[in-house]
Amino acid sequence: MFAIIHCIYLLSVSLIYLFQHHDNEGRSVCPNYFSKAILVLNAYTHKTYVTFNGFLGLNVCTSGSATSCEECLLIHPSCAWCAQEDFGQARTLNSRCDFSQNLQKRGCDDPFIENPRSGSSLLRSKPLSSKGSGVTQYDVIQIYPQKISLSLRPGDQTSFEVQVRPVEDYPVDLYYLMDLSLSMKDDLDTIRNLGTKLAEEMRKLTSNFRLGFGSFVDKNISPFSYTAPKYQDNPYKLFPNCVPTFGFRHLLSLTDKVDRFNEEVQKQLVSRNRDAPEGGFDAILQAAVCKEKIGWRKEAYHLLVFATDDVPHLALDGKLGGLVHPHDGQCHLNDKNEYSAANMMDYPSLALLGEKLAENNIFLIFAVTKRHYVLYKNLTALIPGTTVEILDQDSKNIIQLIVNAYNNIRSKVELSVWDHPEDLNLAFTATCQDGQPLTGLRKCADLKIGDTVSFNITVDARGCPPKGTRKGFIIRPVGFKDRLEVSVDYRCDCSCTYYTKSNSSRCNSAGTYSCGMCHCEPGYLGARCECEEGEVDHQHLSACREAEGKQVCSGRGECSCNQCLCYESEFGKIYGTFCECDDFSCARHKGILCSGHGECHCGECKCHAGYIGDNCNCSTETASCASDDGKICSGRGSCVCGRCQCTEPGAFGDTCEKCPTCPDACGTKRECIECRLFNTGRLADNQTCQRMCKDEIITVETLKTDDSNTVQCVYKTENDCVMKFTYSEHANGQSVLTALKEPECAVAPNAMTVLLAVVGSILLMGIVLLAIWKLVITIHDRREFARFQSARSRARYEMVRFDPSTALRLIQMIEIIYL
Repeated sequence: MFAIIHCIYLLSVSLIYLFQHHDNEGRSVCPNYFSKAILVLNAYTHKTYVTFNGFLGLNVCTSGSATSCEECLLIHPSCAWCAQEDFGQARTLNSRCDFSQNLQKRGCDDPFIENPRSGSSLLRSKPLSSKGSGVTQYDVIQIYPQKISLSLRPGDQTSFEVQVRPVEDYPVDLYYLMDLSLSMKDDLDTIRNLGTKLAEEMRKLTSNFRLGFGSFVDKNISPFSYTAPKYQDNPYKLFPNCVPTFGFRHLLSLTDKVDRFNEEVQKQLVSRNRDAPEGGFDAILQAAVCKEKIGWRKEAYHLLVFATDDVPHLALDGKLGGLVHPHDGQCHLNDKNEYSAANMMDYPSLALLGEKLAENNIFLIFAVTKRHYVLYKNLTALIPGTTVEILDQDSKNIIQLIVNAYNNIRSKVELSVWDHPEDLNLAFTATCQDGQPLTGLRKCADLKIGDTVSFNITVDARGCPPKGTRKGFIIRPVGFKDRLEVSVDYRCDCSCTYYTKSNSSRCNSAGTYSCGMCHCEPGYLGARCECEEGEVDHQHLSACREAEGKQVCSGRGECSCNQCLCYESEFGKIYGTFCECDDFSCARHKGILCSGHGECHCGECKCHAGYIGDNCNCSTETASCASDDGKICSGRGSCVCGRCQCTEPGAFGDTCEKCPTCPDACGTKRECIECRLFNTGRLADNQTCQRMCKDEIITVETLKTDDSNTVQCVYKTENDCVMKFTYSEHANGQSVLTALKEPECAVAPNAMTVLLAVVGSILLMGIVLLAIWKLVITIHDRREFARFQSARSRARYEMVRFDPSTALRLIQMIEIIYL
């Protein structure tokens, strides 16, 4: 029986080897269809498991060669240590480390078994609020709970649930940051009365709205601007009302008096810079970190609208102007509310920008022209909490743009982690409004105000942190001021260490007694420190051999007092009863042991939570594979090691979202055509149209169908009309839809016209038949008359040729014959 089980197990292990993962009993399992064989074995009792592993020699606890209680706890969460003094008198030092059931069977009493468990407890759990504005707005709660404590044993994990509810009527602070380069003059003219109109629209969404204003151009140094003396007062002589180039100016702090916004905008004049890119990222960072001057409220949504018609300067561009110092991320507004360090530091990096925006709970809205949409769309993937909208050339759509962006922001919740300790792994599972758990996702979309979403968070401790390091982290929804504080208590110590005794008589006064074992002073060996180092009994060298014929101490140590003393190695630690193990002979990836995502234990990588593979180089995280519609790899592929592998022919893109030749390509794009052009279809009644339908749509009078690089799509509308469009992909990765301006609809025929047409057709057919009949009769009569005339003519001819003399001679001949 065991032979059969052994064969099945070895077959399973060969399949599992590529997917290294461990369950709560320390057994290797494989997250695929073949793992069912192992799951059957898991159904056995722990006794069967221990017997089975003992038969195969695969007990993860006893094979870990732990020489102390702390080392035992680090091997596996299921391992326990027996601190009983008279336990484990056998020669092996690691016999005290085993599964708790095994220790009990071998005579260890429960009070002496060290087996700490992981868990969680609530420290602050105020209920979620439902409304944002009012006299109690400073007590608004949008995340539950607010503070918890975790007890984590290394290698073990625990889970807790977080709920988030965006409340109704939450205050909004909106800061409008505008590019005032010369190309934005028509936009400036358009927004001169923006404040009043925008406030009217926003107050339909919140009763507590404030508005602020700032402007930017670029650094006033070469080569970014014109620095010659003649350009100092007016950088563009052909335009008399052009002010000197400036970096950033804060013009109006956030206020509910929107008329002041209009007044401030009326005063503004455009400026000019030299190169095409603008210095907008300098302005964004100052607007984010200068909280007091801008006037950001703690209890409000922070919206920063960035309006421009060109690309931004990025970090390192400043070196072209001799600015070698990186941006320090601090506020540098002077008494005139102007950016005073514009000509002293480089432009901020995307990482710094994202950090400061998240730190101050600011949602950044890129309002950019169509030709730069793709660039800024790519930037949103690098800066959390940002959205991008297409701005008309003259900013006429700015109000609708802001409202759409606000609704888009309010319709989604995404969790971010702050102060994440390196020795902790976090795994997220989102449960959105449909109630379906989405493993690997930490965000929900298509929410309505007041919807509650939950996230299950599993925390796994890879090891014990160094003394004095921070033990906790913060979870916060992106853009929210609410946060969950998580404190972590690492269960790395054993309670029996509190009873440690130095120079104990139990250790022959040559060692320290702790947790049932003696830790000998240098120069002493043995379970009770009874031997001095160097004493060798050659008759008992077999005690230092793993098996008959094997090298003493595996050739990596010396046998002393019937115990192996392992050599030191520059590569790592050699350990084990027979020095058979080390922590440096595991598989590597790109030269890194276990890819940096696991621990090397006796030649085998023990992967951290969230990673699998023989070298732990494969991530099980699926968040990077989620498409905009929440599907993994858009339903056209599988997520392997954190990246989509597209299996649908013709599918490509980071999440397999692009597939012109897929059978569902026309159906997917049809919904965007319906909601974007005609405000109909499934997406018309919610905010997903703006979020999911970012493709460029071109309307034409006549659709070209001779392009082999496009997919021709046709569908019938609700009115039985036919809508046609084509779908193609540009080289830059952007999808382009070309559609008819209006569906092609058949005109219903007029009943009287149909009746007259039918009657007319019948009459015409009768006339035609009569004409044909008349023609046939006429032809026949003419032929008959012609034959009659011919016959009569022949008869006349015969009569004309009759001669009487001939007849007389004929009669005479007849008479002669008869006579």
